[in-house]
Amino acid sequence: MNQKISARTIWLLALSTLCACSSSEVTYKPTAQILPQHIRKIAVRPAVNKTQQFGLEDKLTLAILDEFLRDGQYNIVPEAQADGVVVPTLTRYILTPVQFDAVLTPIAYKLEILLDLQFIDKTKNVILWDEPNLDGILMYTNEALKGGITEEQAREQIWDQLSRDVVKRVIEGFGAVTGSSQRVISGQPPPNQPTPILPTNPVNPNPY
Repeated sequence: MNQKISARTIWLLALSTLCACSSSEVTYKPTAQILPQHIRKIAVRPAVNKTQQFGLEDKLTLAILDEFLRDGQYNIVPEAQADGVVVPTLTRYILTPVQFDAVLTPIAYKLEILLDLQFIDKTKNVILWDEPNLDGILMYTNEALKGGITEEQAREQIWDQLSRDVVKRVIEGFGAVTGSSQRVISGQPPPNQPTPILPTNPVNPNPY
């Protein structure tokens, strides 16, 4: 009987000590793993330019690479060595005059550039997620005015915006940034559902 009481007493003391420790210490919560753990090396595929503005893709690709290197959380490697691949596609380039002088010459503009983003899990050969219509927007005045900038300088500022959004979306996951409009195409899986990558075969763009 005494042995049972003694064992029970020891158990209660141990339990109370454990509770006291847990109440006085902060519970350790590891950072959530956003990308799958097997993805440690990332490649950035050269951006596809579907706009009519020549040469945008090179500047955007370099800006994204620089931002990943600046962040430093993942190794950036050639695609052949990567576990995951960032796939950017420029879809729209819209330059709109928004202010005019007395003779109706534009003196201020709104520049908007839209970007579709995909992430490919190379190990499983699936599109891990799609983020459509990431937008970079800048209002600026003509370089002829004090404090104004050129269209090229405006683009450079938008590359900074978009590259930060791309890295944030990849590292922090769904909801970290959001495109200007989220649309699910009929017959396609919703965003963030892995999509198998079909074999790439030459396709005749004019089958008829």
